[in-house]
Amino acid sequence: MSVKDRVLEALEANRGEYFSGETLAGQLQVSRNAVWKAISQLREGGYPIDALPNRGYCLQPDSAILSSQSIARYLTVPGLTVEVRPTVTSTNLLLRQRAEEGSPEGLVLAAGTQTAGKGRRDHSFFSPPDSGLYMSLLLRPDMAAREALSLTTCAAASVALAIEETAGVEAGIKWVNDVFCRGKKVCGILTEAALDLETGGLQYAIVGIGVNLFPPEGGFPATLPEAGAVFDARPRGLEGRSQLAGRILDHFFSFYPRLTEKPFFEDYRKRSLVLGQPITILERGKTRPAVALDLEPDFSLRVRESDGSLNLLTSGEVSIRPDTA
Repeated sequence: MSVKDRVLEALEANRGEYFSGETLAGQLQVSRNAVWKAISQLREGGYPIDALPNRGYCLQPDSAILSSQSIARYLTVPGLTVEVRPTVTSTNLLLRQRAEEGSPEGLVLAAGTQTAGKGRRDHSFFSPPDSGLYMSLLLRPDMAAREALSLTTCAAASVALAIEETAGVEAGIKWVNDVFCRGKKVCGILTEAALDLETGGLQYAIVGIGVNLFPPEGGFPATLPEAGAVFDARPRGLEGRSQLAGRILDHFFSFYPRLTEKPFFEDYRKRSLVLGQPITILERGKTRPAVALDLEPDFSLRVRESDGSLNLLTSGEVSIRPDTA
């Protein structure tokens, strides 16, 4: 770890407190000049670090900068490696490259903005700078491809729980991967995987999570009428972004070792927005009406078709429609 990262780690762990250059140098066993250079580099990177004579350096407690150190403050699950970049093309794309290079499970890549964010069905994912949280998780689960839906639903439940804990607002889940607050979509989840042809299982999976924390400057595009944000307006600072990231990861990786047991099933089911509702199913490019009845243990959606027959959905997309009956 570089001196800059070590200095940031010390300041992150004690936000709002002042440390003299001498104290930091002693703790990190480096020279005071090395500390000064690290502080300069951090300031150039946008970190709001105060410096006062006879008091030293202090990272402002409401700093909006997302960093691996700021997320680590809220992590309780061990064994994760969190990397943060200000701007990326797509966290899913870059993490897939890392997976192909052999990176281990538990690598997390987060970013402040994406220039080519990915959504479902080859759609782009709107990722404006500094108003959202965009991160992807690298997994190497021992499971068949048909069970991969559990990864997406686990992520959706984890996001909903984390939003409720950190923002104090109710979160609902629209099958299978969208999280809503106050009737608006605030989170999308995209799971991509590589198949091991010899075993029929997954070689690796990438779970991408994008959360809108507050409306971007100028609002959401007219082409995204469903889009909303966790907060109605930009809060003071964005420390909540690091806390939200940490809580999502804590929930996900506490569920993950028992994925086959679906320990998050009830958390997901009781937040479902579609159960008991008339819906429109989009499947293989065609739409049809139905009513969502219940979730099966494998998270397939049991529906009643317009002709009265029962069916199970394991893929596709649904939207809630007004009940005109």
